Amino acid sequence: MHRETADSPFIRACRRQPVPHTPVWYMRQAGRSLPEYRAVRSGVPMLTACATPDLIVEVTMQPVRRYGVDAAIFFSDIVVPLKAIGVDLDIVPGVGPVVAAPIRDAAALGALRPLEPGDVPYVTEAVQALVKELGATPLIGFAGAPFTLASYLIEGGPSKNHDHTKAMMYGEPELWHDLMDRLTTITLAYLRLQAEAGASALQLFDSWVGAVAPADYREFVFPHTSRIFEGLADLGVPRVHFGVGTGELLPLMAEAGADVVGVDWRVPLSEAARRVGPGKALQGNLDPAILLAPWDVVERRARAVLAEGRAAEGHVFNLGHGVLPATDPEILTRLTRLVQETTA
Repeated sequence: MHRETADSPFIRACRRQPVPHTPVWYMRQAGRSLPEYRAVRSGVPMLTACATPDLIVEVTMQPVRRYGVDAAIFFSDIVVPLKAIGVDLDIVPGVGPVVAAPIRDAAALGALRPLEPGDVPYVTEAVQALVKELGATPLIGFAGAPFTLASYLIEGGPSKNHDHTKAMMYGEPELWHDLMDRLTTITLAYLRLQAEAGASALQLFDSWVGAVAPADYREFVFPHTSRIFEGLADLGVPRVHFGVGTGELLPLMAEAGADVVGVDWRVPLSEAARRVGPGKALQGNLDPAILLAPWDVVERRARAVLAEGRAAEGHVFNLGHGVLPATDPEILTRLTRLVQETTA
């Protein structure tokens, strides 16, 4: 489907094929640590930025230009499709997504209509422009997974313990599955739209699903996640799945159908490879906080991650979560070069 990027190190690693070097990109690589990012975002609310094609293109390209990473990730936010279908929410600086009317009963589910391509024309436009500009460098499209979106919608914002979310999951399972089903339909449409516009790979972020025990994941999350991955299979693009604190869930996340399983920093990649089993590539997993230490520490730890990564059938080097705002961009430039050169 994407002839130009099919031979890129990133796509080859996702497909568990031989690579010229271990590919590297960073979650939240276009984030608040880059001065050029802060400059273009100055005075522009996050959701406005995510709906402005020129800005999306510029911010997506910034880390590619600066770091020379092997893949670009589409600049957006996981709540964009929810905003696009009319959910009253905002991204509050220093807080995160805040939902005006949390969804806690069947009547409130009516707000979650299916997503149409016409709801997010700026996404299609920006993806198409980026694909032209990136050439042989793959663009990763992404979406938030149903559990994480559900948590924001039910809690009304970020939550430490996901009390309301779990109360619905355990206490009102029918309502829970209805909510998850609607979010799955929206997420699947949103990911397909990005691939159809030209994205070379797709990543599903289930940031908060680590809050769930394996048996509950199997019952309350797995059916929905697996429907998303099945629904993307015909597109022929690698599917990546990532969550935080998901060490206990790695076998289930692999079984849900992704081609690449993202691993946070808590589980060594050799152990993650054992849990995930054959037929999958791994992505990860340097602790983002290590980048705040002196370079010799960063280098030693990065080499250790690369050594661990040899246990996987394919390895994409990444952090175990997003780049922290206090990170020195120069460290990421050096880290990128280190990974590419030592594995060449």
